[in-house]
Amino acid sequence: MKNILTIAGSDSCGGAGIQADLKAMSAQGVYGMSVITAITAQNTNGVFAVQEINLDIIKKQIEVLYEDIDISAVKVGMLSSSEIIKIVHETLKTVKAKNIVIDPVMISKSGYNLLKDEAVEELKKFLKIGTLITPNIPEAEILAEMKIETEDDMIVAARKIKAFGAKNVLVKGGHREDNCTDILLTEENTVIKFTGVRFETKNTHGTGCTLSSTIASYIGKGLSVEESVKLGKEYISEAIKNSFSIGGGVGPVGHFIDLYKKAGVDFE
Repeated sequence: MKNILTIAGSDSCGGAGIQADLKAMSAQGVYGMSVITAITAQNTNGVFAVQEINLDIIKKQIEVLYEDIDISAVKVGMLSSSEIIKIVHETLKTVKAKNIVIDPVMISKSGYNLLKDEAVEELKKFLKIGTLITPNIPEAEILAEMKIETEDDMIVAARKIKAFGAKNVLVKGGHREDNCTDILLTEENTVIKFTGVRFETKNTHGTGCTLSSTIASYIGKGLSVEESVKLGKEYISEAIKNSFSIGGGVGPVGHFIDLYKKAGVDFE
């Protein structure tokens, strides 16, 4: 079994962040481990507070894992400040981390800023160690400093983000109204389009975390970036199709829908 690490924030609601990452990794048949960078107070209606973890503890979490365990890939999610980005960046280089998938988490679905404005430039520097960067359209607009409305815009933005030094960039199209095609710009500068089906549901909490963790899992298992994205897209589509409500707001996707069905859970 491959060991995959997630470095991200904790979601008290369980639908996104560390909790979604570990669920997604387990569903792909890998062993998930976590380095927590922040604790959030949130439910299905939104994020209400964030407390960052001490920098020394973040660094130590990474160090002790790499000292003891063979880690095949790492997914990086919420890094809320310049200081946290720097310590994660430096430590991952020190431990010679490989197969790094960076999901540049900036804003929650409820509109809460999960990345401080002054940290954007530091994030851009961090992207150069990424095997794959997975921004959604609002995140890509900030990183590329442009408006994205069409697939051509997504390709231009991907090229601008790749120029920061990342090997591959996946611009996710879920925020577009006309379609939800994702654009992958590969290390060889090839553009690959991944089309998808849009499901009529409000329950999409943790989709970005789930997708990036799934992709990291497959890259860690030795698959190519393109194949990993393809399988990740298939998994998140099925998870969104089988999403469900747990509160009054945005519910989680179905990470373990087969197990839930086997256990006799009825979401109707």
